[in-house]
Amino acid sequence: MTTGLQSEHRIPVIVGVGEIVDRPKDVAQGLEPLALLEAALKRAELDAGARLLHEIGSLDVVNFLSWRYRDPEKQLAQRLGINPSHLYYGPVGGESPIRYLHEAAQRIARGECAVAAVCGAEAQSTATKAERAGVTLPWTPFAHDVEEPKRGAAFQKPLAVKLGVYRPITVYPLYESATSAHWGQTPREALAESGELWSRYADAAADNPNAWLKKHFTPAEITTPTAENRLIAWPYTKLMVANPTVNMGGALILTSLAKARAAGIAEDKLIYPLGGASAEEPRDYLLRDQFYESHPQNAVLNAVIDLVGGDGKNFDAIELYSCFPCVPKMARRTLGLGPDVRPTVTGGLTFFGAPLNTYMTHAACAMVRALRGGAKLGLLYGQGGFVTKHHALVVSRTQPRDALKQDTSVQAAADRNKRVVPEFVTAADGKGKVESFTVIYRGKGEVEHGVVMLRTEQDNRTLARIPASDGATLAHLQSMDRTPVGSLGAITMADDGVPEWRVA
Repeated sequence: MTTGLQSEHRIPVIVGVGEIVDRPKDVAQGLEPLALLEAALKRAELDAGARLLHEIGSLDVVNFLSWRYRDPEKQLAQRLGINPSHLYYGPVGGESPIRYLHEAAQRIARGECAVAAVCGAEAQSTATKAERAGVTLPWTPFAHDVEEPKRGAAFQKPLAVKLGVYRPITVYPLYESATSAHWGQTPREALAESGELWSRYADAAADNPNAWLKKHFTPAEITTPTAENRLIAWPYTKLMVANPTVNMGGALILTSLAKARAAGIAEDKLIYPLGGASAEEPRDYLLRDQFYESHPQNAVLNAVIDLVGGDGKNFDAIELYSCFPCVPKMARRTLGLGPDVRPTVTGGLTFFGAPLNTYMTHAACAMVRALRGGAKLGLLYGQGGFVTKHHALVVSRTQPRDALKQDTSVQAAADRNKRVVPEFVTAADGKGKVESFTVIYRGKGEVEHGVVMLRTEQDNRTLARIPASDGATLAHLQSMDRTPVGSLGAITMADDGVPEWRVA
């Protein structure tokens, strides 16, 4: 791309970032999500050092779940006194902030708007405390007649729901078990890798002034079950899962290079989106061919590797989505990065906090600060669902040489690698081979039941329960020295019509 005056109107730049963390001493004084959004946007404008909010022509609001509004994007625009031509409140998805950021940059590149904003907020901590205390919050009235967004169970098979493997905390362990077995790790080795990785996320959060939990944790503190760090779903403890009980808002403002320069915004504040990619899996995770890799994740990450010269080591600032350890462990291998990877500039969904769909809004803010602080090339990788939706964006301190591409889908590349999906059956007998598994725990550390994903003798797929009373099979599943993936056992049908499995 040439750098003449006209072309600068089509070069998108991130110019402002803003974040707010709300820790009210009195729960009734807690800020609602709309107030957090407005505050974050005003802070982003202040960060840019130029009056831009009144010129927003594109406004994307990340889906929030802690409070329900009717048309929150319109209410936010009204609060700001703006009427953008693009006004969007999106569906559930942890990848969505990166997608919105990428799409906002594309609108600027197409000349559809001169100023764009992406923002998200949650107030789950205040909402939960108020409900428990019986406090009526002085917020915008809760929109009871607005349908709750579809999540987890809405897309899964009845047997998965019945066995409890329809929530993130119980589905991601299926990837954890399958990937570690595929990589030739013992469960002990896989847990050690998770602990080391998560400890680095904790270190980043401890240094991030916007983090909810600013504390260093050793790998052993993260992976060792205790009364305070209970097992939730094998092998994940409380300190290995996302923490949504936070109050946070984040926002980014983009404009064109021409407008940024005309507004007098300092050159060292300008961060350039270079491009990215997106792809998806089926919403029903049981319609996937296997669980030791994600074809869409691979396609997305390979695409951004190609954008930076064919080597993932060219990124010197990285944010790998971190709802559960298996996700960044898979991603760093596809990127060709070693176990010593620095996976975050933010702190992760456990330690920084997980404002549900909008963590990556904060990650993008942290990435902008990292690039302004000396890093040269950044990768923002977000994902949503159950390793379902993937979006990555490359950002840089250096002005791009090429125009921002408008086609970001690498779905065809992902689909080309998909193998045959086994037929799912709800009734089976005979022998079953473990494809993956988890063990679900209750609140006080007692086993609820185990769940195995099996291949039958006909090579169909099913799910089966291991009752809490079957200590031998549960011990086999939770051995630290040998993976149970690939082991055989007997399938029987229980009185309630659910398959059960016992190790041979």
